[in-house]
Amino acid sequence: MALPRLLLLMTTRSYRASAFLDAAGRLRVPVTVGSDQAQALSEAHPEGSLRLDFSSPHHALPAIVRFAAEHPIGAVLAADDDGVVLAALAAQALGLPHNPPDAVRCARDKLQMRETLARAGLPSPRFEALPAGADPRAAGAAVGFPCVVKPLSLSASRGVMRADDSVGLAAAVRRLSTLLERERPAESYAGQAETDGSSRILVESFIPGVEVAVEGLLVNGVLEVLAVFDKPDALDGPFFEETIYVTPSRLPEARQRAVRACTAETARALGLTDGPVHAELRVNEDGPWPVELAPRTIGGLCARALRFGEGVSLEELVLSVALGLPVASFRRESVASGVMMVPIPRRGILRDVRGISAAREIPGLEDVLITIPIGQEVIPLPEGSRYLGFLFARAGTPAEVEDALRHAHSRLEFEIDPSPGAAGAVPG
Repeated sequence: MALPRLLLLMTTRSYRASAFLDAAGRLRVPVTVGSDQAQALSEAHPEGSLRLDFSSPHHALPAIVRFAAEHPIGAVLAADDDGVVLAALAAQALGLPHNPPDAVRCARDKLQMRETLARAGLPSPRFEALPAGADPRAAGAAVGFPCVVKPLSLSASRGVMRADDSVGLAAAVRRLSTLLERERPAESYAGQAETDGSSRILVESFIPGVEVAVEGLLVNGVLEVLAVFDKPDALDGPFFEETIYVTPSRLPEARQRAVRACTAETARALGLTDGPVHAELRVNEDGPWPVELAPRTIGGLCARALRFGEGVSLEELVLSVALGLPVASFRRESVASGVMMVPIPRRGILRDVRGISAAREIPGLEDVLITIPIGQEVIPLPEGSRYLGFLFARAGTPAEVEDALRHAHSRLEFEIDPSPGAAGAVPG
């Protein structure tokens, strides 16, 4: 009996394509790749492909429906944020399990999400929205200081800045407005061509506390929590660059139960019902506060830090649930694991990375992956959208994992030219 076909939606910017394609190969599931560029189709999966306009899901949908009429599809999955709206619309049109498209749009828009969660009675900061370039003084007065400035739709902390007073707020809004203006001609985020949210800015009061991430799977509206990650580096600004994720969490069990419950309540309030979710929460003396919840798996290559049952990857687990295949276990492996997203120390041209072999000698360190090629420009947050690479570790305890990641990073040196011909070595 032939296995059902997967339609995998991804853009050329995706870190996640190969992981999902490898998972489909291990499961022996036939795959059709839907992408925004012919180059991505030919390189990632030469057989069975569709070129789709991710910026206009309603225009891309008929192509998927026509394809499915000749090649039945068992599941539609987006590798990243760009395709989640189109995936929901396509699954709905094909009668497959899916998140309601309006719920996905809400999760993709930080303002709509804030409004929805506040109406549902979930812990929420004060927030105001303003057009890019507008005078932010009224918003600052309404939400108070410190506050956080965010774009409505960019992900991975891009464009997110803290302001401690009105002068800092005005500077952050100007900086974000410049970023959004530069991005607009090349926007490809799903749904932005059909809404006008890309030019607006969210200002919300700063939520103190430690930050955690939750990886989960929704099945018919029920959340299966797969992992709770600690983020041991303080994320207090001025920018919010994520670095280390470690699981299992070291929070007290009562706090972890509250985090899991808050994640489920957040997904329910947004109306999400099926598929992977990645949530970010702050935890303080008042309990957990939802920061964001995305209807997708964890970003970048971070999913490599997760294994389930007898070595099953997160992507295999997600595909098995989506396609109705047997799942042996949702239980994460017994050892602690973690990932470090290697930050970019400064803007310039990456000329060399030294110390990789020395970093790999650290006990517990599993791998070092540098994902930006030598010779390319590197741009740190808040404007940048990539990391230099990823470090992975496994050990007996979360503390040992964190220690391995920090020691490995300390052995790396990055040579970055601020301009052609001007070299400089920056310790990791």
